[in-house]
Amino acid sequence: MQIEFLNLVKPVKDIENQIEDAMVSVARSGWYINGPKCEEFESAFAAYCGSKHCVGVGNGFDALKIILMSLGIGPGDEVLVPRHTFVATWLAVTHVGAKPVPVEICTSTYNMCPKNVNEVVTKRTKAMIVVHLYGQSANMNQLLTVASSLDIPIIEDAAQAHGATHHNQKVGSFGVASAFSFYPGKNLGAMGDAGAICTSDPDLADKARTIANYGAKKRYQHEMIGVNSRLDEVQAAILNVKLKYLDTWNAKRNVLAERYLDRLEPLTCIELPKLLQHNYHVWHLFVIKTNKRDELQTFLSDANIQTLIHYPSTPDKMTAYKQDFLDNTIQRNGCITESILSLPMGPHLQLDQIDYVCDKLHEYEFKFY
Repeated sequence: MQIEFLNLVKPVKDIENQIEDAMVSVARSGWYINGPKCEEFESAFAAYCGSKHCVGVGNGFDALKIILMSLGIGPGDEVLVPRHTFVATWLAVTHVGAKPVPVEICTSTYNMCPKNVNEVVTKRTKAMIVVHLYGQSANMNQLLTVASSLDIPIIEDAAQAHGATHHNQKVGSFGVASAFSFYPGKNLGAMGDAGAICTSDPDLADKARTIANYGAKKRYQHEMIGVNSRLDEVQAAILNVKLKYLDTWNAKRNVLAERYLDRLEPLTCIELPKLLQHNYHVWHLFVIKTNKRDELQTFLSDANIQTLIHYPSTPDKMTAYKQDFLDNTIQRNGCITESILSLPMGPHLQLDQIDYVCDKLHEYEFKFY
């Protein structure tokens, strides 16, 4: 049996005619940027997330950068970020001239740990970017309490958590603004790069939209320094179709995750991901930990099971950043990058395929533990 880590075609096989019709309608309309399909998606996605406004942009990285620009964050400022995350979270801070300051994660959930925030706050701290990593909401109730006590806004990086909830409230509606990516491999993915900003602050939404359009509300009238980052009509049309099925796909991910958790719970060779109480996890990734990661990955590969590592290094250890963090001693959880392994997860999979992966993990433990 061949177990693919990711397959973007299978989940949309039953709706490919709807997607094709949506793409053709855009092609025939002659309206390819800032048109009705984008407006339709912005309205639908804002409602889905429980926000009042949505601004479509080119990708998730641009969404974060534009939020920071809209808040006036720049040189001399510091922004708190999780130590363990995809590098885009850090890069957005760097691109506006501010400094990313890492906060240690909770190793059980992989998300920013509220109790570690105060360790790194300074007078220059202007915001906190909270990432809902792997599809699970961070502990927003506690993080909002900490942020309020420090009088700093929370920006949500929800690129991996479309539809996830904390205490029945969807991610993307907690902070001053949130950034979403619709990279093809996401739970809600386009067929190319795409992203969005959600917020309930009308002034921030207006500023973000202006910045994303070269800093102009009207053609040739540039009010501020802006960028070119827009959600094109084709991607918006595709997302309009796929958004209708997002909850169904997330529900299937939960069925698959429950099978993993049930069947793998007895094993001692791995540590399973933990679900934070009052969370609805959308399982963008199913990440385990093991003290013999490379050996296990090879064993699974030999059994035709594809696995990946998200992420093999924390940003402060990367060449782009390590020179700036030579004296940084708060690195208690950096070792998880050596033990994490992402098992196949997604609506392209069936329960018998999950069972096959579980069977092989049981075989691995029997042979080597």
